[in-house]
Amino acid sequence: MTQNKPSQAERRRIAQEKIAAQRAAEARRQRTINISMIVGGVVLLAGVGVLATWAIHSTDNSKAKAAASAAATDPSIDKSASLLASTAHQADGQDIDGIVKSNEMEQTVYHIHTHLQVFVDGKQMTIPYGVGIVPPYQLQQAQDGTPFVGGGSKFYFLHTHDETGIIHVESPTQQQYNLGNLFDLWKQPLTSDNIAGHQGKLTIFVDGKPYTGDPRAIEFKNLEKVQIDVGTVVPYKDWTWPSGY
Repeated sequence: MTQNKPSQAERRRIAQEKIAAQRAAEARRQRTINISMIVGGVVLLAGVGVLATWAIHSTDNSKAKAAASAAATDPSIDKSASLLASTAHQADGQDIDGIVKSNEMEQTVYHIHTHLQVFVDGKQMTIPYGVGIVPPYQLQQAQDGTPFVGGGSKFYFLHTHDETGIIHVESPTQQQYNLGNLFDLWKQPLTSDNIAGHQGKLTIFVDGKPYTGDPRAIEFKNLEKVQIDVGTVVPYKDWTWPSGY
């Protein structure tokens, strides 16, 4: 049987269909490549973002650790053996509780003093100098020869200059502060059964009178005296304010 050869028009149509099919296949391949490149780019950018975020956090953590390490080894901070708690990890300038801030200089528009003494199982603990003062400290000597912080890089509204237990409230405005604010900037716990990591039932006296409320809520008042016993109850021991207060 004789097979008819395709006409010239038919051959032209077949050739055009092949070309169209090849172009369609090439277009599909190019789209696949483009999508892969886009996906790869997104993944790469995401990876870069993650790395950048990690780098920022890593840098921040490194700075925080370096600052904490520097504070812990700073020769000017109080390292007395009987400290209630060290100041090595206290706040270093950030705002505390939304009301307690720091300045390069002391603010004395509102200036009062409260005394704090703490006994742990009958032993009196030392309130360190420099609570609320960011080191390095400018250490001086008081008249009795004990250390006195005359200066620091920053001062919080609540701070201690020496180991007497006198809390200085020095604020640019008259504002009510409490014991919880002090322990928050000190970065130490204060609850009904824990003070600066010393655990046990707290017995509290304010100006010689028993106090049964939240220890954090004790408000600083001028020339007020606060005694806190942890564990063993120590009868209230009065304390005499030095002249000049």
